[in-house]
Amino acid sequence: MKNKIARPKVAIVMGSQSDYSIMKLCEKVLKILKIKYETKIVSAHRTPTRLYKFAKTAEKNNISIIIAGAGGSAHLPGMIAAITSIPVIGVPIESQKLKGLDSLLSIVQMPKGIPVGTVAIGKDGAINAALFSASIISIKDSKVKKNLENWRTKQTNSVKKKPK
Repeated sequence: MKNKIARPKVAIVMGSQSDYSIMKLCEKVLKILKIKYETKIVSAHRTPTRLYKFAKTAEKNNISIIIAGAGGSAHLPGMIAAITSIPVIGVPIESQKLKGLDSLLSIVQMPKGIPVGTVAIGKDGAINAALFSASIISIKDSKVKKNLENWRTKQTNSVKKKPK
């Protein structure tokens, strides 16, 4: 009997329930691309023990990529990246006061040695984080590669040749 290799899984995490309105777009894209995922609330400030346990056991739990959405001071992606060597993609969540610029700068300005891939603020960023995850997984998964190619073909075909 062959050992069955588990399919890669993406973890989608966010700092609070209010971030889910943005982060659910990651789920939507990953579903379309037929990539397994799990979604959790893991706050860097309010649930540090949960964060540590999640990041420390992610690889053992077959997580291949972590997408972390965070607003305000946006420590979640960087804290996770400091604990695990699994790729982390940070999605800046729009804040009321600075429209997400604070989140973006907090995620993108990681010190050398602890990289966090960073995407655009909000909905576009969440969608791109899922697509970026798919690109990484597609390096070794031909099914995901085919699904991603189909996504891109559909996107290309949706662009009209002339304005109406």
